[in-house]
Amino acid sequence: MKNILKGLMFFVLICTTSLVYAETKVYFSPNGGCQEVVIKEIGNAHKSIDIAMYALTSREIAQALVDAKKREVKIKITLDAAQMKDHFSKSRYLINKGVNVKFHMGPGLMHDKFAVIDDQVVLTGSFNWTISAEKKNAENLLVITDKDLAQKYTKQFKHLWSQSGEGGFKEAQPVEKKE
Repeated sequence: MKNILKGLMFFVLICTTSLVYAETKVYFSPNGGCQEVVIKEIGNAHKSIDIAMYALTSREIAQALVDAKKREVKIKITLDAAQMKDHFSKSRYLINKGVNVKFHMGPGLMHDKFAVIDDQVVLTGSFNWTISAEKKNAENLLVITDKDLAQKYTKQFKHLWSQSGEGGFKEAQPVEKKE
């Protein structure tokens, strides 16, 4: 009987610990693998990716998002309104590929930098999804697997999404090729 009780207590302890345990990984740039980790996490997505990002100019990350869309992952991105005019922004490319992109029209800058993947993984930190952030800037990226934390970030994303609009274009115009 004592052994059964000890076994049951051990089982409850293990189950409880796993419920409150959040896996956290941290990365730094420049050249510390932040972009590679973002691409890997996008590649691991199965059902959804919600992104609030101040700036998105990385070709590689944009392509990973397009690839995820092809796998039928539901993607929503809200960017700062300045990304509508930024020559290097990947917003038009993503819109042309059918990714749901909006621009934050609320007060002030939309200076968040986070993503919620499959309602359980949060990518957050100072790391913008840009070449400069990867190659030049001192930045950080946290990858946190925690459903409760993901719910809080999802709530914030929904708030930002409600303040975002299409920015004057539903479909971007094709870029003219120079020959």
